[in-house]
Amino acid sequence: MIKHREIEIGKETHDSAHDSAHDSGNVPKKPGRIPGLRDVVSVERATATKARESWHVLGIMSEFFEASERLAQIRPAVSIFGSARIPASDPRYEMAELIARKLSEAGFSVISGGGPGIMEAANKGAYEGPSPSVGLNIELPHEQSNNAYQNISLFFRHFFPRKVAFVKFTSAYVVLPGGYGTLDELFEALTLVQTNKSRKMPIILVGSEYWRGLVDWIRAQPLAQGLISPNDPDLLQVIDDPQAIVDAIFDFYQHEGFTQSPGERERLLNL
Repeated sequence: MIKHREIEIGKETHDSAHDSAHDSGNVPKKPGRIPGLRDVVSVERATATKARESWHVLGIMSEFFEASERLAQIRPAVSIFGSARIPASDPRYEMAELIARKLSEAGFSVISGGGPGIMEAANKGAYEGPSPSVGLNIELPHEQSNNAYQNISLFFRHFFPRKVAFVKFTSAYVVLPGGYGTLDELFEALTLVQTNKSRKMPIILVGSEYWRGLVDWIRAQPLAQGLISPNDPDLLQVIDDPQAIVDAIFDFYQHEGFTQSPGERERLLNL
């Protein structure tokens, strides 16, 4: 049996202190092994912790299952992202509502995060149109309150299955001004398309004044330093006209169509 040296974190053993006193160099000693779960708690507590984690995993699985069951027939769909903090009086709210309405009238389901701000505007515009308005709601300590303009509402406790639902069932991303959450979704989409883990699709930024600095930075820093490929900035389009956004999505799919190929379906299964 292999024996290991155990120490309490943050304290030296008598031997290690003795060794340090005789060490003429300045190179620090390596600490002992970091205690594992069973080293610091009882067997009963460790077992209970593992059981709780197992239930946590099952909860995540159940959210995947529900999303797959309820969203299977909504394609083609477009995911719209943007800030929860933009009020209804803001012109960007009106812009999101108009974009969603035009997308709904063109035959696209509209998916949003189900909350206030731009998410509410997107759901409201789609709700007033003929195609489904979908809200992927999530429990948050603040900001998130479900809006009333949803034909299909899903409720998530975990970000992971919610993010997969945004990716798996959409044919395009439309991104309006937003904060960290919006940027997270934007770069998640860019990464999945860039790495070929999802099908290539339109990623459209709305609000050229807001996004100009980011687009310029991508070219001036990551691209200039060779940290992304020459064609990667072209994954983004900046379009401010609502009808032009709808036209750009149709133009993108005019040759391939909206139906996923077997290879694309397989990639989405392996997200």
